[in-house]
Formats: sequence, structure tokens, C-alpha cells
Amino acid sequence: MATIFDEKVNRRNTGCMKWDVAENELPMWVADMDFETAPEVKKAIIERAQQGVFGYTLIMDEWYEAYQNWWQHRHHFQIEKEWLIFCTGVVPAISSIVRKMTTVAENVVVMTPVYNIFFNSIYNNGRNILESPLVYENGAYHIDFEDLEEKLADPQTTLLILCNPHNPVGKIWDRENLGRIGELCAKHHVLVLSDEIHCDLTVPTKAYVPFASVSDVCKYNSITCIAPTKAFNIAGIQTAAVMIPDPVIRHKVNRGLNTDEVAEPNVFAAVAPVAAFNEGEKWLDNLRQYLWENRQYAEAFIKTEIPDIHAIKGEATYLLWLDCREVSEGIPELAGFIREKTGLYLSDGTEYRNGTGFLRMNLACQRNTLKEGLQRLKAGIAACLEKDGANRSEK
Repeated sequence: MATIFDEKVNRRNTGCMKWDVAENELPMWVADMDFETAPEVKKAIIERAQQGVFGYTLIMDEWYEAYQNWWQHRHHFQIEKEWLIFCTGVVPAISSIVRKMTTVAENVVVMTPVYNIFFNSIYNNGRNILESPLVYENGAYHIDFEDLEEKLADPQTTLLILCNPHNPVGKIWDRENLGRIGELCAKHHVLVLSDEIHCDLTVPTKAYVPFASVSDVCKYNSITCIAPTKAFNIAGIQTAAVMIPDPVIRHKVNRGLNTDEVAEPNVFAAVAPVAAFNEGEKWLDNLRQYLWENRQYAEAFIKTEIPDIHAIKGEATYLLWLDCREVSEGIPELAGFIREKTGLYLSDGTEYRNGTGFLRMNLACQRNTLKEGLQRLKAGIAACLEKDGANRSEK
């Protein structure tokens, strides 16, 4: 049965970063959905635009209440109003927090492969990236806690950036893992910065666990970045929240966000989250079901039609992490090779570190687009195997 998510949206020639590609190319890379946002969000934005005056904007009580009610109802975690600070985005918040809560040349720990923009926020501010690689075994990832503690125990380590749920591998960290992370960070006096922007994009049968909800240790030694932007496809609105229970940490972060001038909303940033959280739940549930069906379709197609690569089972995000190591050995630049041969634009796993031989594929598109993308992927892998075979025969 066709749904609203099957309706094609033409994004070419609209200044769209994702679709600003050649006509023959199919972009399935950046984490940006090809669906219209929830009708309720669109309606709220249009009504606000019709006022015709776009002056300086305040964050009203409705904004705080929308976040509080959503996290209480949806994620069973009570957020106090004073814990919330508006920010123009999760990435601006992370960069500001790195600047304010660490000093130059200190270490920031990340568990790789992980969202590549974390590296920019660390390096661009003169801090060191300290990787604790996730362990990939039997088609799944887990934390090497011995290695993680070693990195946290380094006297120069002051911050851990956690991705919860984890992009790109689609992992939902459970309460036990989050609790161990929290205890280790507290033991070694390392602050936790948890990026939870993908939290509402879990598969229909799964729920995520807010890091701050696990224990008082986690709650009072953490900063959490949250937003409706990924789930409701409104990243261009530039709206997010930073949630900090500890008053001393909150004061410092608040000063940093204000100093960096990323704590004031545009007119739509104030109204879009309210509409999303207060009225968009049914739309989101339908979206999650559609994305889950897309994931199931892609996994089944790859298993039967492209057996030389393997799709990692994901519980969250709309991103499919692909193990292509069996075919990428002869083609180190696999993503570029596939794009050149088929026009399919995927993200290269090396961007996320500890991801050599992997690709990231965005599944948040119409089913017909997904089918076309998978056919192009099949053709690209076939071309890769053919080229590798030819290279071997020449030797």
C-alpha cells in the first residue's frame, strides 16, 4: 500500500546539499531524509511565516514544555525546565562545549567508527582525538572496556563524546553499557558529552536509553544534546537543545554557548520543535515503520543479490552500515569507484575512522529510490569484483 512516504519530492536545483550532484547521480550519503516533514510542523512554519514579520525571537515556555513532555512520554525520563538551553544545532553545541569544557592539547575520547563531524569539532579547536575503537565481531559491534578505560585514564583526557544511538553502526547502547561508561568517566574525572540526535529513529520494537537517565553518576557528570531535526527532517531550521542537570556544568556551558553566539533562535527554530513534539507523534511512528521496512528490504536484497558484502543489523538511525571488506581490498577507494561507475553516491567508511572497507548508505528515501540505489550498488560491486579479478590475473 502506498503511503505519504512514497510520494516523490524533487529536491534538485533547490540549494539542497544532498542533491546538488550531477543529473545521473543518486545521492544516498548525508543523513538527510527525502520526505516532507510532518504536516503539523509544516503548518506551524507556514502560519508563522504568514505573520510576515521576522524579528528577534524569544524561547517561550511552550518550547521547554514540548521537550519535557516528549521525553517524559516517549523516553520515560523527566527533564526539569532549568536543565534545558536552546542552541542552533547539535554540532555548534558540541564545538562550543569542547572549547569551554576542555583546554588546548587535552584529549577528547571517541569510540570509532563514529560521526565524522566530531573530529572537526575536536581538531578545529586544537584538542587531540583519542580513539577507542569499537570491536566488530560476528556482524556486531561492542565496546572494548579495557581499551576505553586506558584512554579515559590518560591524565590529558577530559571529555568523552558519546554517540547514543551510535552513528554509523546503528547501535542502541543499553543501560548496562551506558552505566559502565558513566562509572569509568566519573572514576577518571572525564565529562561525558552525549549526542542523542538520532534517539527518536529507532526500529519500532526498540527504545533508546537516555544516558542521563541511567544513574545519578551519569546524570550529574554529563551534557546531552537533543533535537527534533533528524527525526522530523528539519535540520535546515537550525534548532536544538542542550540538557544539563548539574548547575555548575550548566552555567559554564551556558556561558560558552552565549559567547559563541549560538544560543538565539530564528523565528522558525522556536515554533517547529513545539509542533513536532506536541503534534507529530503519529507521523513519526508511521515514519519509523516505513524506515524499518526500507531497512528490511535492503538487508534482504543485499543478502540475496550482493552476497559479497554484508549489511550490519541496525537498531536505530536510517543509515545502513555495509561491510564491503571482501571486495574493497583491490579497490581502496570503493565509494569513489562505485560513484564513478554507477552514479550512486555513498559515504566512505574511512570518514568515520575504524571503518576501512565499509560504506554508509542512507535509507531515508522513497522505496522506489531505494530499489534503484540497491541496483546501482549491485552493479558497482560487480564492477569492483571484475576490476579486482582483472588486476589479479595480470599479476
